[in-house]
Amino acid sequence: MNVTLNWLLQSRSLTPLEPYDWKLSRTVLRGERGSNAPDLPGKALSSANMAEYMRYLYKTVRKYFGEAVVVTQEVDDIISSPIVKETIINNSDCKILLDQRKYMNRFDQIQELLGLTDKEKSQILSINMANNPNRLYKEVWIGLGGTQSAVYATEVSMEEYLCYTTEETEKIQVLNKAKELGGDTEAAIKMLANERKEGVT
Repeated sequence: MNVTLNWLLQSRSLTPLEPYDWKLSRTVLRGERGSNAPDLPGKALSSANMAEYMRYLYKTVRKYFGEAVVVTQEVDDIISSPIVKETIINNSDCKILLDQRKYMNRFDQIQELLGLTDKEKSQILSINMANNPNRLYKEVWIGLGGTQSAVYATEVSMEEYLCYTTEETEKIQVLNKAKELGGDTEAAIKMLANERKEGVT
């Protein structure tokens, strides 16, 4: 537990560069809501040169037994470029989808694009529809090569949750507790996690 928490806290100070924008990107305890993770397709696919590069990348990576990963919040990012659509979809044996409720009315288009079966569509549209209100978790769908798929619950420890939460009120709570403890964020997270486990809010 100590090693994991130390690693999590140390990792929070890293500031990876966003591809193509060269600006700092991080999710930290500073008041913004949501993650500012690099969104590769939205930027890369706006250029024909980058689309060609993506095609080259996917073909090359597979030859060396690697796996390219694309993360996007908008399916339109992929659909908008025919070259990349074919490259990414045709070379993606593993697909991971989060909650797709906002695409419920046009999921048939997504189903066709990703080559999903009706069973897989049902699984995906069931994500987070009947979660246990007493537990802190989100569901995710993972499909492997069109042969195996399932919805999984992803749940982290309370310490990890408090370390990475993007809820402003919770981040402020962590900051205030750390301030009370002389700036010790790790001790603050441990204390708040213990309070939550014991039912103290």
